[in-house]
Amino acid sequence: MTDDQGYGVTSTFGGVFPTPAMDRIAKAGLRYTQFHSTALCSPTRAALITGRNHHSVGFGVISEQSTGYPGYDSVIEKNSATIGEILRDNGYATSWFGKNHNTPTYQYSEAAPSTNGRAEWASSISTGSWAVRPISGSLISSAITTQIYPWEGKPGYNLTTDMADEAIKYMKGLNAAAPEKPFFLYYVPGGTHAPHHPTPEWIAKMKGKFDMGWNEMREQIFANQKKLGVIPANTQLTRGRTACRSGTRSAPTRRGCMPTRRKYSRLTSPIRTTRLAA
Repeated sequence: MTDDQGYGVTSTFGGVFPTPAMDRIAKAGLRYTQFHSTALCSPTRAALITGRNHHSVGFGVISEQSTGYPGYDSVIEKNSATIGEILRDNGYATSWFGKNHNTPTYQYSEAAPSTNGRAEWASSISTGSWAVRPISGSLISSAITTQIYPWEGKPGYNLTTDMADEAIKYMKGLNAAAPEKPFFLYYVPGGTHAPHHPTPEWIAKMKGKFDMGWNEMREQIFANQKKLGVIPANTQLTRGRTACRSGTRSAPTRRGCMPTRRKYSRLTSPIRTTRLAA
């Protein structure tokens, strides 16, 4: 699972960004087209790993914006098993490499309670794995609550590359120790989430691939998706950014219409406020 990527980003689903390994899997018959997203990180993740509506597992919003109300408390209760728990209890070796964002913020440290805490939630889906919180950019060890800093003394270190290497090493070790054991690996890099993590080589490799501009790329991806069968052949493309709406700058740019910059004095605010009596 990747952050902040649209359905048509990868070449596997019609995008201009090459993903050859995923293309090979798709050509073997696996390309899922029923794409659903909650448009936010934590809720989408919660829905994906539990198979439930995000509100029913406490993630109506991202964990940092949680409240004490049902559906918004950022707590996946014990009666909502994750796919990792189910597979682990059925003999799978389960692992999790990458971003979490489904643990309550008050359970990040060593003081986390023993029930429903970060360590317990993680162990249910990731026995002996690595995890990362891209906000801090630190890699967290299998102890989950202890931060480590693997980039120290390593110029050019890249977190996404390191996690991929660790995941491959884990699978090789598992295959050597128990080749008959089925496994489930949840790989969730944060490299496409701000701050972005591409290496200089990848930046150079993608140079010029997006020079056609937003509108032309949109039409190209749309045509590719029809060709691949990702969307029905009779699908109609919605109206593009050919004209700027009210409240935007007068002329569209290559990236689309740019919003106007409203100016407010120290005594005014775009947010309505209400003063309550004491």
